[in-house]
Parts: sequence; structure tokens; C-alpha cells
Amino acid sequence: MITTELKRIISERLQEQAPLIQVLLGPRQVGKTTTAKVIFDAWTGPKVMATADSITPPNAEWIRFNWEQARLKGPGTLLIFDEIQKVERWSEAIKSLFDPERGTGRLKILLLGSSSLYLKKGLGESLAGRFELLHAPHWSLADFQQEFGWDFDRFVRFGAYPGAAPFADDEARWRDYIRQSIIEPVISRDILGVSSVTKPALFRQTFELAVQHPAQTLSLQKMLGQLQDRGNVSTIKHYLEILEQCFLIRTLQKYSGSAVQVRASIPKIVVLNPALTHAYESQSRLSDSVWYGRVFESMIGAHLSRAAGCELYYWREGNLEIDYVLKTPKGVIGIEIGVREKPMRHKGMQAFSKRFPKAQVMMWNLEQGIEYLKSDPSSIL
Repeated sequence: MITTELKRIISERLQEQAPLIQVLLGPRQVGKTTTAKVIFDAWTGPKVMATADSITPPNAEWIRFNWEQARLKGPGTLLIFDEIQKVERWSEAIKSLFDPERGTGRLKILLLGSSSLYLKKGLGESLAGRFELLHAPHWSLADFQQEFGWDFDRFVRFGAYPGAAPFADDEARWRDYIRQSIIEPVISRDILGVSSVTKPALFRQTFELAVQHPAQTLSLQKMLGQLQDRGNVSTIKHYLEILEQCFLIRTLQKYSGSAVQVRASIPKIVVLNPALTHAYESQSRLSDSVWYGRVFESMIGAHLSRAAGCELYYWREGNLEIDYVLKTPKGVIGIEIGVREKPMRHKGMQAFSKRFPKAQVMMWNLEQGIEYLKSDPSSIL
């Protein structure tokens, strides 16, 4: 369900006389590879497609081999590398091969990746000025309605991985698919396979703890106390950053107007796909109104995080809070999600308005929140 518009943009850019390297970045199981194959199959000229998504990732020589194979096919050849971030020193290899041919249009390059942590590092260090970046997000409620005819209740229970949709009538099988076919490849291949995580068991525990606390604030010290393996606050913070860069969670900081205070605040966990939470928590728990409200609030946060050109925070002072604060080019918007009854809700909104008088403040009930989940994330602007 990568949009037709995104496919069109990629295809048109690759057709340009001398395009920059096109980079499609996003989580696993959202259609990046499928989109690349559609573009590849429709390409009328010579073409080569190779993937680094293997248990033992290839080295830079693999890039050079496929590059040379593409060059031998002649001018205008489309060359696609999937999961390129798994190749050690991939960016240096691409740079050394691309620079001599830059501006000639001899090869049309498309790179795919599922980890912004390792892909963006290479792009920034070696390929600055040589690429254009496009993002493929998790599927939305509207995507699932269009593709599978799901209503919101089914979406909130089974989340936003299209590959798992056929198993939604068998919760045990669905949960096994999410854990083994989505979560495990991300952790073992995308993260542990290419990073310097010194305590893999602690990393896995950090992930499981994070996805079981949707839309909740968790101090790093408190998280550390709930983990079985030894670690320190800096280690947990680093692991949360890795999980965020691999499109599993977002950690939000408290809005204060001060960059120093933001960096020092307790993070709020937004799980970017409810399937990640329900892989460890039974869907039957949604009968608990408090838990349902947290899952729904996290889903709203995940959608808000995709609003173009915006920064997402939360706000709290003592017992007073606002669920989300969206800093937009036009101003600040405070958003309270009114699914479950929360003490001090209206006082929190009033306190936020008093603290930030120029901010717009709104409260969404369940129906309003669902309508937003069906819409373009930037429709709030």
C-alpha cells in the first residue's frame, strides 16, 4: 500500500536524464520491496536488482560486482539494491562507484533500507548531496480499509502489518507470525546483525518492555529496574534510540520551550504499530478501558508523528498533562485524547493554555480520533 503517488515520484525521478540516487526508507513489511519490484518489472530498459537481506550479509565487493553487471548492460540501466544498509561500508562503495559516473545518467540507482540508524549515517557521511530520500510509513487505517475492508475494531486489535492480515482469525498463529516473521528479523538481522549492541538479551528485554507501555512515560531508571539483565541508564537510552531508528517506537520528550529541559525529560513511548504491542499482550486486554485508551492514544501519536514538517512532544507539570503537543510551522497545537476518563483532564488543558497562551488546544473523543486515523496525518495542519 505504498501509495501510487510515491511509486509515480520514484519512477519519474529515475527516468530523469541524470538522476540523483533515490533512497526509499521505511520499516519492514510495508511494501518497499514490492514497490521496487513493480518499478523493476515496468522498466523497459536494461535492469539489475539485488538484495542484501540474507543471514550472512554480503560485503562491498558484492556492490561492485552488481554495479559492473549493470554497467555492462549499457546506458540507462536501472540498478536496485535492497536492504543496502546491511553491507559493511556500503556508502563508501556506492560513492566511489557513483562519483565517476555522476551526471552521465548511465545508471539509475534505487536503494532500499529498513533502518534509518545505519542508512542515514552512511548517507550523511559519504553520500551528502548525491541522493534524494523518500519515506515509506507503516500502513494506516485507511490503507487497511481499502485493501482488506477492515473496520477500526479489527485494526486496533491486529495492527498494521499487511502480511499478517490473513492470520487475523487465528490469534495464536497471527501472534507467531508477528514475532517470528517481523519482530525477529528486525532485531536479529537489522539490529543485532549489524550493530555493536553489547548485551543482546538486555536489548530484547528493552524492546519488549517498551512495546508493552504504549503512550506511557517511563523514566530510564524505572525501566532499568524492571529489566532482568544488568545495564545502566545510558545503555537503555541508546537501545531506545536504536528501536526508534528502526521504526518500532517513538520516544517523545516533554514540551517546555527549552531545548535543555527537553533533552532532560522523561520519555513517553509511542508504539508505531499496535501489532507490536499485541504480539506480547492479548487482544482481550482491550476490554480494559484504561488499556484500550493507552493503545488508542499511542495509535494517534504514531499518526501524528507522520505529519510533515512537525515535531511531536507531550506536556506534563505535576498531575496536569496534555497527551500530545505538535509543534508545526504555523504554531503549537495541544491535543488531549478523550477516550477514557482521566482525572484533571480539563484542568490540564487549562493549565497548558495558560502556560502557552498562543497554542491551540483541542480534545478528541473516540470518533474524532478514528476520523483522524483515516485521514492524511498532515490534515491537522
